[in-house]
Amino acid sequence: MAADLQGKYTKLALEYSKLRAQNQVLKKGVVDEQASSTSLKDQVKQREQSLRKVEQEMDSLTFRNQQLAKRVELLQEELAASEAKGKKSKNKGDSPSQQGLQQTQSVFDEDLQKKIQENERLHIQFYEADEQHRQQESQLKGLLEELERDHEQHQAIVDGLTSKYMDTIERLQSDKARLEVKSQTLEREAKECRARTEECQQQLRKCQSELSRQVKKSSIVIQEKVPFNDTKFSDYNSLNVPPHNRRHQLKARDVAGQALGFVQDIVAALLNFHSYTEQRVHIYPLDSSIEPISPLNQKFSQYLHENAAYVRPLEEGLVQLHQSITENTVTVLETVGKLKDFADHFTSYTHFLQKILPYQLKSLEEECGTPLCTSSLTSKNQELQSDMKRITSLFDKLHSYISLLALPSVRQDSMPQSSSSAVFTQLAACLHSLHDAVKEMSTHYSQKASLEQELSTITQKLRTTNECLLASLGSLASSTGKIATFFSNNLDFFTSSTGYSPRGGAGALNPLQAESMLGNKKKASDYMHAIRKPRPESVPYREALLHRRVLTSSTESREGLTQQVVASQEKIARLEQEKEHWLLEAQLGRVRLEKESQRIHDLETQLSSALGGGGSPAHSLGQAPGSPALTSLEDGEVEERGAGKEAMLSNSLVGMLTTTPTNEEVGDEESREQLIKTHYMARVGELTTQLQVSDSKAVNFHAECRALAKRLAIAEKSRETLTEEVKLANQNITRLQDELATTKRSYKEQLSMMSDHLCSMNETLSKQREEIDTLKLGSKGNSKLLKKSR
Repeated sequence: MAADLQGKYTKLALEYSKLRAQNQVLKKGVVDEQASSTSLKDQVKQREQSLRKVEQEMDSLTFRNQQLAKRVELLQEELAASEAKGKKSKNKGDSPSQQGLQQTQSVFDEDLQKKIQENERLHIQFYEADEQHRQQESQLKGLLEELERDHEQHQAIVDGLTSKYMDTIERLQSDKARLEVKSQTLEREAKECRARTEECQQQLRKCQSELSRQVKKSSIVIQEKVPFNDTKFSDYNSLNVPPHNRRHQLKARDVAGQALGFVQDIVAALLNFHSYTEQRVHIYPLDSSIEPISPLNQKFSQYLHENAAYVRPLEEGLVQLHQSITENTVTVLETVGKLKDFADHFTSYTHFLQKILPYQLKSLEEECGTPLCTSSLTSKNQELQSDMKRITSLFDKLHSYISLLALPSVRQDSMPQSSSSAVFTQLAACLHSLHDAVKEMSTHYSQKASLEQELSTITQKLRTTNECLLASLGSLASSTGKIATFFSNNLDFFTSSTGYSPRGGAGALNPLQAESMLGNKKKASDYMHAIRKPRPESVPYREALLHRRVLTSSTESREGLTQQVVASQEKIARLEQEKEHWLLEAQLGRVRLEKESQRIHDLETQLSSALGGGGSPAHSLGQAPGSPALTSLEDGEVEERGAGKEAMLSNSLVGMLTTTPTNEEVGDEESREQLIKTHYMARVGELTTQLQVSDSKAVNFHAECRALAKRLAIAEKSRETLTEEVKLANQNITRLQDELATTKRSYKEQLSMMSDHLCSMNETLSKQREEIDTLKLGSKGNSKLLKKSR
């Protein structure tokens, strides 16, 4: 009890530590999400600041551009005025000073023209930079909106996670409180368990002292009463019955069951391989000029057709071996007689393989001799020949080991324990070698099939047969690998001691001792069951006499009641029969009544027509034919009225009145039989209808089951496709995240380049402004000189 409480307390502590660790992880996730949200907000603010800065720089560049345009216009006007003055001065005549001025003016004009061209070029560059800036601004705005949406989504996720984490924290706190209460309860229970443990220890000490006293007493009795120790000498000890190891039996049955499953897979694979090999022998010739099948291949096909007679007994022998291993048997090599049967079946199959091996090799040689066989196919056939030889030798080797293991059940002391361990080890190694050989043969056959696919004359039947052969070889390789791994994993169990030996551990188990041990066990079980059977309590004589009288009277009353029940059941059956009879009679009576009513109505009609439509006879009869009063009368009254009418009309309608009842009486028997037939036909129709309804329901249920099975298969396929889609979606998400990070880095680089470019443009514009100002000052000085010269 204390150990259970300690285990529960430890489990609770582990769960609490796990919950604390999960809480820390959740807190860290919340903090990380908050930090990422803050960083995103800072990035958005920085982008807004940089955007405002770029807009301000753009406004300043626009303003300066306008100023430069105005200055250029002024310079052009001044240039035009100076040109006009120069033309006037040419008309008056040129003087040397004027010529110098003209030269100076021409120099200024050339400089001005160059400045104008440079200004135009700067205008173009400024326009291009402005367009590029606008495009980048629109892109950055779109990116900013996308980032804002991502920020909102992240914020919603963070809010959801925060609420989830808060709920989790509250739940964990409540769990913590509950666990604390539970821990306190467990501590109290632990204290109680400690007290109980102390009491149990005291009782244990008392029991130990009592047992030691009894052991001393028993040893004294044994020393005084037992004449000799039968385990001391091996000759006497061999006569003792060994104990029964139930755990070893359960393990042996489990191992035999697993081996049976693997052998069943191998048997199925071998059956398929031999069957498809037989088909291939019949359909292999690819050229119509070649004989369809040679006598040797015909013989080989006949032998292959008999493969089931050698392969199936392997499975049946192992099934019988598995059934012979039960919990109440002793399973060692000396007692497993069914292993000898399995070894005999395996011997038969090995002889079968040795019998068909020459035909297999000769068949492959004939394939190599065909005109369509290439050199590569010839080499693959030679490899397959060596593989078949190797597999046959390995099966022969397995047969030797299995025969050695089955030998102790036939002849005692034929193989010691050390030799059996070596045989099991070699058997496991041989199974691994068989798996490797089959796997290599499957590889060579696959290469051969691929080479045959390239031939132009290959048929679809041969292609299908090759595929089936490859599938059977793959199944055989998988099954041999499984059984080899199984034997390797259970080699310790096979090579270890079985635990069945006489007392004292000396000597080996004799099968006869095993049989006697099981017989004694059954006798002891029956004896213990007999002595543990509770005895019936004795009854006093007088009370027994009273009970006998009561029992006699109750027995008589019970017999009487039984007879009454039987009579009641017979009476009920008879009444049921009478009920059916009277139901039929009632139906017949109803039909007769309808016929009599119809006949009376016909007679009244005939009477009225015979009297010539007179009113008094009809009135004397009471009511008109077919009136409600006539139909409401009882059956007896209707019959009496009909008889009276017949008497009244006996003088005039004798023939009609005598012939009509005769026809009615003749038809009663026929109508009765017809009604009975109709009744039972109706019942048969009802039962047929019920049967058809049941059949239709069964068919519908079967169709629904098939539809549900199809829907289940479709759902499984859709689940697999959805799983693949989820994987692809996760991959796309990862790729898009990488692309987003790359785009962010490229945008940052472009923004930095744009800012550097704008700075260089500002410097260029400032230099141009200074040059323009210098030109203006120079042009003003030239104009003053011209005025002075005038």
